[in-house]
Amino acid sequence: MTDLLSPDDRATLLAPLGDTGWAAVPGRDAIRKILKFKSFSQAWGFMSRAALAAEKLNHHPEWSNIYNVVDITLTTHDCKGLSRLDIDLARAMDRFAGPAEVQRDHGEPVSCLCEIRASRKA
Repeated sequence: MTDLLSPDDRATLLAPLGDTGWAAVPGRDAIRKILKFKSFSQAWGFMSRAALAAEKLNHHPEWSNIYNVVDITLTTHDCKGLSRLDIDLARAMDRFAGPAEVQRDHGEPVSCLCEIRASRKA
């Protein structure tokens, strides 16, 4: 079984991830990041690379994709909270994301490009 992050590891490992847009999920021992790519193809390419990394780690994200947006939550289910696996996968995902825009305000509605284009036509 995987171990939860120690208090020292939380202090040293989570802060740099916060700088890249990962944030605590209220009410859960988890982190979340919302990425906005320039196209569906870029979002799908990111997800493909991330899926391969997740499979190698045998650690899989909770995520959703709507057109160009990928909304990711990381937590380790077998220890019911954040573990080193989450840190490793978050770092890999950050490398794969390239110049994707990060939506830092998780309270704000997530809008994909098709919704934005539709609202401009209305």
